[in-house]
Amino acid sequence: MRLKYNSPVILTFTFISAAVVALNQFLFPGIINTWFSVPGHGDFHFGIRNIVNIFTHVVGHADWVHLVSNFSIILLVGPMLEMHYGSKDMILMMIITSLATGLLNVILFSTGLCGASGIVFMMILLSSFTNFKKGEIPLTFILVLFLYLGQQVLEAFQDDNVSQFAHIAGGVIGSLFGFLGRGEGKNSE
Repeated sequence: MRLKYNSPVILTFTFISAAVVALNQFLFPGIINTWFSVPGHGDFHFGIRNIVNIFTHVVGHADWVHLVSNFSIILLVGPMLEMHYGSKDMILMMIITSLATGLLNVILFSTGLCGASGIVFMMILLSSFTNFKKGEIPLTFILVLFLYLGQQVLEAFQDDNVSQFAHIAGGVIGSLFGFLGRGEGKNSE
């Protein structure tokens, strides 16, 4: 038996995110706040760094616990989605989710945002569409929508450092990808 890099997009995303946390912890403290988190609307200024941060905030995580909580789901669901939709579509969906969650955070919130939880929720909702036919609404989608996004709506009223809005936005984006049939299981590379 040999070791296989079976999900290039998901594994590369995982390793880059882990490297960013390690760099922040051991070599360059503050790199996550500088290059891997998008500021809220009060601190956002149109410039190269903040525009880059709209896309890179998904690889920055506050600490190892934050990283592990996101990537335990990404590594569980992501390879199946990458195989179903193909690597190119998976990258595109992740970029769109990063852009949308980053921009919405800048527009709507004064606090910063870092982490891949928007992508986590995009993948959770998208996964319920992997084996359905056009014109059908999978019951699994309804249940996942109710359980995962319903919980986020309820938790949105708590005072914590979690961006439930990024979770909700990621879930909505994953639902749209599922309904629009992005990739439609073509397994393109």
